[in-house]
Amino acid sequence: MSDSGFRRRTLLATLPVAFAVSGCDAAVPRRPRAERPVQGPPPGPVRQAGVVEPPQRHLLFVSYDLTPGTRGAPGRDAVRRLLARWSELLAGAAPGPTATVGIGPALPGRIGIGAPEALLDLPALAGEHLDAGLGGGEIGVQICARDPQGCERLAGLLAAAGAGVLRPRWRQGAFLPPEGAGPGAGSGGGSGGGAFAPPRDGETPRDLLGFRHGSANPTAAESERWVWLAGPGPYADGTFLVVRRVRLRVAEFGRLPVARQEQIIGRRKRGGEPLGGGREHDPADVNVRTPDGGYVLPADAHVRLADHRLDGGARMLRRAYSYENSAADRGLFLLAYLRDPALFVRVRQRLAAGDALNAYAEQYGSALFYVLPGATEGRPLGSTVL
Repeated sequence: MSDSGFRRRTLLATLPVAFAVSGCDAAVPRRPRAERPVQGPPPGPVRQAGVVEPPQRHLLFVSYDLTPGTRGAPGRDAVRRLLARWSELLAGAAPGPTATVGIGPALPGRIGIGAPEALLDLPALAGEHLDAGLGGGEIGVQICARDPQGCERLAGLLAAAGAGVLRPRWRQGAFLPPEGAGPGAGSGGGSGGGAFAPPRDGETPRDLLGFRHGSANPTAAESERWVWLAGPGPYADGTFLVVRRVRLRVAEFGRLPVARQEQIIGRRKRGGEPLGGGREHDPADVNVRTPDGGYVLPADAHVRLADHRLDGGARMLRRAYSYENSAADRGLFLLAYLRDPALFVRVRQRLAAGDALNAYAEQYGSALFYVLPGATEGRPLGSTVL
């Protein structure tokens, strides 16, 4: 699936904006003054929505492959036209729902375009049971809205525009559980239906195990360093998105005493603070010991093994949604945004080797996408890459 012959394409320079000043004032002579070029504001980042904004209550992820005959230069033109059409649709869509579009590792080689060097298939790790049909994809679309109907409406518009070019590979609906949800929560259908209050502003969403997920996310300033690709170049203002489906043994985990659940995760269930003390968003103190000399934060605690200090401070931004396809298939739909997918692989290697949560979690779906830079008037999605 991976290609080693990706060539980079330089980003076309942005045309300067010309300003003309006209008028006549012959009656009042003016002293000559030094002429200075008039410049517009410096260009800022142009990024897609749906990454650093607060997560909306519902999500629908749709992964596509190109139709069999769509390849080479004609395929590149077809994808270029598709992304231009999607840019128009998204620009004219009602405010609220967002769509975030990325390309997978197989697309560049198939239609002959450049791609970031790190856009490679993620390796399978020990203990994972990945289903190829429930992961991967050449184009991925993350759709977020406050209700599942908003997700489906936008997905329908995009799918209609992709007829003849795209064929669905897999899709997954997900939701944010209500505050206070825990083992046994959820209401079927993959949408988290029913009337409930989503997490309040500033609160970290909980997963179906009842724990807050994403407490150690980077700040906005840290995201500038660790999430977004820097410029100049055709890939600036994009990011990488790792998508994971994790089936959770919710009922089995829920039968454990809360104290044992907290040892497995490494955080308090009620407030989300680390076991070593502090508040929810404080870094976990991995060195705090019990009176008998043991570590308060167990060596196999999820939080300890995922600690960003083990990676030289490198961070990823995680969005943790929940899904419920059936009573036997419910769990975590994890999206991780980062500037280097190798970080995700390193963290997963540590977790696969020793995470106590592995006894209650099965990794079975995986995908990687390069999230394209954002669109502006005259510069649709993908125009710097295709």
